[in-house]
Amino acid sequence: MTPHKFYEDPIDEYLPQNGNRGYRVSRYELELVYKVASNRLAGRAEITAVTTGIRDRFALDLSQSLTVSKVFVNGAKVAKYLHQHGKLVITPQQRIPAGGVLGVVVQYAGVPKPVRGPWGEVGWEELTEGALVASQPNGAASWFPCDDHPSSKASYRISITTDSPYYALANGTLVRKQTKASQTTWVYEQPEPMSSYLATIQIGHYRKQRMDAPRGTVPMQAVLPPRVRAAFDHDFARQPRMMEVFTEAFGPYPFDGYTVVVTDDDLEIPIEAQGVSVFGANHCDGQRGSERLVAHELAHQWFGNSLTIRQWRDIWLHEGFACYAEWLWAEASGGASADTLAHAAHQMLARLPQDIIVGDPGPIHMFDDRVYKRGALTLHALRRTLGDPAFFNLLREWTARYRHSSVSTDEFTDLAGHYSPTPLRALWDEWLYGHPLPPLPEGSAR
Repeated sequence: MTPHKFYEDPIDEYLPQNGNRGYRVSRYELELVYKVASNRLAGRAEITAVTTGIRDRFALDLSQSLTVSKVFVNGAKVAKYLHQHGKLVITPQQRIPAGGVLGVVVQYAGVPKPVRGPWGEVGWEELTEGALVASQPNGAASWFPCDDHPSSKASYRISITTDSPYYALANGTLVRKQTKASQTTWVYEQPEPMSSYLATIQIGHYRKQRMDAPRGTVPMQAVLPPRVRAAFDHDFARQPRMMEVFTEAFGPYPFDGYTVVVTDDDLEIPIEAQGVSVFGANHCDGQRGSERLVAHELAHQWFGNSLTIRQWRDIWLHEGFACYAEWLWAEASGGASADTLAHAAHQMLARLPQDIIVGDPGPIHMFDDRVYKRGALTLHALRRTLGDPAFFNLLREWTARYRHSSVSTDEFTDLAGHYSPTPLRALWDEWLYGHPLPPLPEGSAR
């Protein structure tokens, strides 16, 4: 059997080669050693899963840039493994019964490279002095073996050993830091379930600083090169207030802390990870020129990281919500109202081709800005239909009910139906599943 067998009956039509059947991962424990100068990564991945059926073989997603040296299943060396076409196919010595523990250990090494796809290059990326990971939607396999699909959420422990002058960050809480000779090991624990594309490593000549956090919210910190400190302090000064606004609108922040990373290199766009947002040095201009993006990335902690889509076709549940959060922040911070920004976005979209279905845009268009903006307009249309009290109660119940879970559009529309005295089917049909841009409904949203 070749790895191509595992491409049949895809988990997600948008990324048919990603994700695997036969098991559910509950935990990843990654021990990584990274040499910055040579961009060489050596890893040991311990993956704990439960089988969902009796199978001869199991597959993990892993880039061909990395070479596997050893594989064990439940403590025993495997009968055989085959690493081909981005799949590591493992044959245990004995069949594992359904519901049995599947403990896989993979040792591997190589020069990590981003995964190329329709959306550019994603995954492990070498910087001028360090590295970053930006894996959405399918780049996690560029640096560790995984079940690389958003519906596969697990807890993580990530240990990264690198040259001592560098700061190394991963998701979660730093639980141990140890320096030996010229290398430092950083160990992070991420207990809340996390999709593989949201796992991240950030390495650079950074310093950590705490940010003031409003009482009753979570600790916030920044990890950044000293040269951007002054501009950062100005540009991100309103992030604590932003956290207050979003906590009121969306419910409690879903993780133990929030970290903003600024790389020494420029980045085209900021990067989302669980509990972490990554900005380029160019996003610190001293004029708050990227504050809209600061709001967008913070909102993803609720919409994308805590509530994560099961299928990529529902990407509007991440990006439409984060875009709408930009408008809510603009209004709360004394700028244009959400209603004014919605009308401006509506006029802009009306001038563009209307050939995308927001609720199922297709893989090529799933990161199209029209999905983001029309997704946000869908929420504004819903807000106008329901009125503010019902709309924000809905958002808070949405984030509470599905906290740290996988979600779908149907689940959101079903929940929204409980907040409306009249059926919402026409609204969803027009905004999510029709091509023409509908007019904004008359309503009471400010």
